Amino acid sequence: MTPATDAQAGAAREPADRIGVAQLARMSAKGFDLRPLWHVLINKLLDGTIGPGEGLDLSLIAQLLGDKDAGLAIQQEILSSHQLYRSPCAAKLPLLRVLALAAATDMGGNTPIEFLLEASGIEVTTLYVLPGIELPSPLPVHDVAIVIASDSEECRDALRRIDEAAARWPRPLLNAPQFVARLDRDKLHRVLDGIAGLEMPRTVAVPRAQLLDISNATLAPCDVAAGLSFPLIVRPRGSHAGKGLAKIDDSIALVRYLAERQEQDFFVSRFVDYAGADGLFRKYRLAFVDGRAYACHMAIADRWDIWYLNASMSQSAAKRLEEERFMRTFDADFALRHATAFAGIATQIGLDYFIVDCAETRDDRLLVFEADNTAIVHDMDPPDTFPYKGPQMRRIFDAFAAMIERRSRENQELAA
Repeated sequence: MTPATDAQAGAAREPADRIGVAQLARMSAKGFDLRPLWHVLINKLLDGTIGPGEGLDLSLIAQLLGDKDAGLAIQQEILSSHQLYRSPCAAKLPLLRVLALAAATDMGGNTPIEFLLEASGIEVTTLYVLPGIELPSPLPVHDVAIVIASDSEECRDALRRIDEAAARWPRPLLNAPQFVARLDRDKLHRVLDGIAGLEMPRTVAVPRAQLLDISNATLAPCDVAAGLSFPLIVRPRGSHAGKGLAKIDDSIALVRYLAERQEQDFFVSRFVDYAGADGLFRKYRLAFVDGRAYACHMAIADRWDIWYLNASMSQSAAKRLEEERFMRTFDADFALRHATAFAGIATQIGLDYFIVDCAETRDDRLLVFEADNTAIVHDMDPPDTFPYKGPQMRRIFDAFAAMIERRSRENQELAA
């Protein structure tokens, strides 16, 4: 690792202002055409007049428009000369300052913290931790720091370098990197193993060659992992939002699946049928803030591979009524029934803020699909269709801001 040059260190200390992911994502969700802004910024990039904040916004716009590769190439170019960025803040004079420690990855690979704090009056400055560039010394002024990089291959170096500096960090450091680094699917089931009232099927990383051996019956699933059998859940390693996710019922289906996929590494687990008595599947997203669980959403569909966007919630008043009831009664019903599992999850995962996607098994256990620190929690759903969502999201945002304020006060009391 080489020390930062004077130019690099100076660039890291002076934050560049940007529109940021929350505002750009909200514009996209509302149907705002981002292409004119993209054209303006790409022309500035080409003629060398683009500012670093504009460049990072251009990277996000490219990804929102569906061109991930171009977005990441632009990001790489911009971050090579500037690592510190300031997001819009609701207060002219910020109440507190949060330093978010990010990695150079796609827009889904870092916690979208702007959504959580944009209305709070707490300023967010993001520092990208990059290979070969030392952390700035002194660090940017902040009251609380939080790791927003994920447990993914692209973020491993950033997590390692933050962890090396964690013991000497001058302010409270939330979402400690050693805990973030345990969230990937093949590690999380071991973290949560043994928690009463919880089920998470063992997930194993399997190379393509072994899946090919299973498909031609050279290997049985149980040869790869004890207790593994058809039907299997298979997904490419590092994929998100259901990309490449499939339920494989037998070796013939596995042959067809591999013929359509080019990836070399996969996650494999056993399938758990979590359909309710009415034949519908219900998947829940929960946010854990400072040890307490909050309802984020509930997706209902007649298919097992559901996430909120494919559940057609906006098209069904009955589904929305059930989701509203889930949110309204969450503390007295769902959270109460799964209190033991929730307590175990909060303790074992050990993070200050994280997301859990889960369901309920037919024998009323909490079925955990995944946990991470980067899943989006937002207030972009149209309030005329989802009038109950806004107040619930504000509860989560307020809880997150209160946690930041509390940790800052604790640090001040220790210093006194």
